[in-house]
Amino acid sequence: MPTVGEWVERLVRAERAGDHLKAYDLASTALTEHPRDAKLGHRAVLALARSGATGRALELLDELRLDETASEDVAALRARIEKDRAIAASGATRVRRARRAAELYENVFQRSRGYYPAINAATLRLLAGDDADAEALARVAIAACDAIEGAERDSFWVAATRAEAALILGDEAVVRDSLARGAAIAGDDFSSMATTRRQLRLVCERKGLDCELLDALRPPSVVHYTGHMMAPSGRAGRFARAREGDVAREIASRLGERRAGVGYGSLASGADVLFAEALLARGAELHVVLPFDKDEFCRVSVAPAGHDFVDRFAACLSKAASVTQITRDPFDGDDLPFVEASELAMGKAVLRAALLESDVVQIAVWDGRGGGRSGAGTAGDVHAWASRGLATIVVDPGPPALGEGAPPGESGRPAPPRERSLVRRAMLFGDVKGFSKLAERDIPRFVDHVMGSLGRVLDAEHAHVRSTNTWGDGLYVVLDEPVAAARCALALQAAVRAIDFEAAGLPSTLGLRLGGHVGPVFECFEPVVKRHVYFGTHVTRTARIEPVTPVGAVFVTEEFAAALALSRRDHSYVCEYAGSMAAAKGYGDMRMYVLKTKTADATDDA
Repeated sequence: MPTVGEWVERLVRAERAGDHLKAYDLASTALTEHPRDAKLGHRAVLALARSGATGRALELLDELRLDETASEDVAALRARIEKDRAIAASGATRVRRARRAAELYENVFQRSRGYYPAINAATLRLLAGDDADAEALARVAIAACDAIEGAERDSFWVAATRAEAALILGDEAVVRDSLARGAAIAGDDFSSMATTRRQLRLVCERKGLDCELLDALRPPSVVHYTGHMMAPSGRAGRFARAREGDVAREIASRLGERRAGVGYGSLASGADVLFAEALLARGAELHVVLPFDKDEFCRVSVAPAGHDFVDRFAACLSKAASVTQITRDPFDGDDLPFVEASELAMGKAVLRAALLESDVVQIAVWDGRGGGRSGAGTAGDVHAWASRGLATIVVDPGPPALGEGAPPGESGRPAPPRERSLVRRAMLFGDVKGFSKLAERDIPRFVDHVMGSLGRVLDAEHAHVRSTNTWGDGLYVVLDEPVAAARCALALQAAVRAIDFEAAGLPSTLGLRLGGHVGPVFECFEPVVKRHVYFGTHVTRTARIEPVTPVGAVFVTEEFAAALALSRRDHSYVCEYAGSMAAAKGYGDMRMYVLKTKTADATDDA
């Protein structure tokens, strides 16, 4: 069993990479072995707060009773979370919450006399409009930094504190000097730089300053990569082997120009493997998304280019920071799993860039053919990325390979041998906790009030609902796209919360649990019920979420969160990371997010 110190080392590595999701997963596992360790509890709560999961962070803080800890860092956690709640709010609510969080930090400072609570109190006073108090606290923070002795005096956080205090006081020269020194100290600690940049940007916005002042803390870019497969020897294709060296050099150059630190994509022969090798060579994280099992993928999309690519594929896969698989089924000629893999990789890139406060860009080895058709292949990826208003850098693969056979189509894969039966759908599974304890005489009232409320929500979403089913208190809904599913899920929860259970003659302990997922499923006409229904592993996966979901919440998978992040449609939904959870019935661990509206916390001053 790893010691607490060994766990902390692993956590720090994940934090330095800006992977707060992984840091929380590690902390959760460590806490099962050391359930009352304050250091591990602090790391778990901090990872949640940094990932945006403010509500869950506050719950865990209370569960672990960390307020009883004397450590300054741990004692300041509640103030840290209240600061996040203030930043998420607006108008008068933000002012009230900022003052409340400032008071909490000031209380910590009175005990510790440390620079950390002092500078946070200063910025919160500034956000609350208390400029004179903010400037006074900024000077207190500088004095606390001056009083430090030993190695800590040259730490990143001291440099960041001096920069933040100087920003509040309007001394731009000190800001630039302190941030340059801090960036040099931080090195690859992207998490600390992102956290600092986020807070300093608030100060710039409040004081009307140009955020260019913060460029020293600019984190590395997140990249979604895509491109043509390598033409097999003697065969026609859109990426000739003779161009491999030139394209590899340009890929490395483009990654260098963008300071790429994280990359998401697949691992087919040709461009994908070249991107993966270049990312690994520069020490960047590689995250691979495959449409199906790696051996099947290698057979379909790697081996045709030659044995050398098979070996390179295996080498890259072994060094990847993560590998995600869309379906367990073998390739049957349907391109939808390839499209899903690309969409998930793109969505993950957008999510990660948001966490890092970083730029996100697509780099594509593309010959420009295929127009704007959306679907599988490089042209489809470029079109999907552009439709979200995101930038693509194109690397020209050069003249096509000439050889036997007609050049492959846009996807580089054979066309489906039959009419497609796989479709992408968003799915919701729910049930009502407490239903099993109802007396039989309560069932008609339950149907009228609870199921009736749910039915009215689904009626309002009828344009997007593709299938529904119920069994007792169970609910299964299939919708055509994730934004509609998010809206529907939150409306279902709101409808249940609005029920006056006492007036309806039902116990007030009733509550709805909902789980959501997005993925490829089989659409079939079911001859018994005489309507279209949906089957597949992704339906099963959705069903496994609801039993582990807290009452009143909507838990969604990473696939759902990524789909929302990449949605073409404007929406007001946000997914806060809840951790890697063991799904019901031994279905494995899944990264889970809490679905909320972006403004859900903005007016609640509780």
